[in-house]
Amino acid sequence: MRLAYASVGDGPALVKAPNWLSHLEYEWESPIWRHWIEGLSRLRRYIRYDARGCGLSDRDPPEISFEASVRDLEAVVDAMKLDRFALLGMSQGGGTAIAYAIRHPERVSHLVLYGAQARGHLMRGRGDKAIDEALLVSKLVEIGWGTRNPAFRQVFANQFLPDASPELLLAFDELQRHSSLPRDALRIMQTVMQADVSAQAPAIACPTLVLHATKDAIIPFDEGRLLASLIPGARFVALESANHVLLETEPAWRRFLDELDVFLPSRRGKDFEALSARERELVELLARGLDNHQIAAHLELTEKTVRNMVSTVLGKLLVETRAQAIIKAREAGYGVAPA
Repeated sequence: MRLAYASVGDGPALVKAPNWLSHLEYEWESPIWRHWIEGLSRLRRYIRYDARGCGLSDRDPPEISFEASVRDLEAVVDAMKLDRFALLGMSQGGGTAIAYAIRHPERVSHLVLYGAQARGHLMRGRGDKAIDEALLVSKLVEIGWGTRNPAFRQVFANQFLPDASPELLLAFDELQRHSSLPRDALRIMQTVMQADVSAQAPAIACPTLVLHATKDAIIPFDEGRLLASLIPGARFVALESANHVLLETEPAWRRFLDELDVFLPSRRGKDFEALSARERELVELLARGLDNHQIAAHLELTEKTVRNMVSTVLGKLLVETRAQAIIKAREAGYGVAPA
């Protein structure tokens, strides 16, 4: 098996366990994934790879299984010679990330799970109804993957991105064609439906952040909440969205990035860690070039309060002037992502 992997950005490493809709090169062009790459690499080294059967990794592999997905993550991490890193599991990558974190606690510093589940679709005790749904979706994937088949889109694509524009739904079709062949997509989906890490999740020992869209139609919100309840000390964040893959234009995307920036190590350094959440908001607005009057309007404060906050922030950042603070903030990644 040959696996394709890529790295972008600098700072502490964040490794993403893969999901099936991936293609390392095409994701830079895709309006569905481009902002994820840009957002996750702002303050850290973001490492991603194509799962077997997807993207630039080998297609039509002899084995597609949950155990193989964990072995592949082990192989990529070893190939990149990473000793310790944060791990992101999104969608079906969540189970892989959980299994890896349990088997290698010495290497995973932080675990982030977004839109993930402990139990696959067929493992939730729903009997014949779950089987009927799985058979329906399997047939649709078999005949409609990567096409503009309206029946396929109605059941599948619209569940992934119900708030997407017609242009984004066309981009979703194109992403399917780039990411995998229909037979590989079907094998991956069937594997995910039967995965279950609910018994293992309580063994996770690292700090864990679980985020889930409130109206996710692919993996229900209650499954995300259940997952968080299984992991000792996990923090759970509900994101107001119906999209399984967050879109760049929705407020939930900004909230997602903010939560990660607080939770994960970054290249911002100790000076920025000393700032309060409110002071980090101020720094973000400073880095975007706003004056005190504009900042006061954004934060709903008086200009006098803003002036006092700026003085406090200058002291904490160990700089003397506003211009120096702006330069330091921009070097640390502030002022880059849109609000």
